[in-house]
Amino acid sequence: MVSNLLGMLIGAEVDREEGGSGLSGAIEGYLIEGAVKAVAPLIATFALGWGVRLLARRAYAAVATKRLR
Repeated sequence: MVSNLLGMLIGAEVDREEGGSGLSGAIEGYLIEGAVKAVAPLIATFALGWGVRLLARRAYAAVATKRLR
């Protein structure tokens, strides 16, 4: 719960600026921060895998073209 405190505080402040009581914003901030914590490692893994694949294809293309000449 303490780890999601920042998300709750930001969500409550945004909700107050929009004219709400802050409670619904705190709940939304808590949920959004939890979702970001769950999805961020997946995105990082995908990006790393894509980069490795790109570099492997470039290396293979460089080696394959040198053999043909």
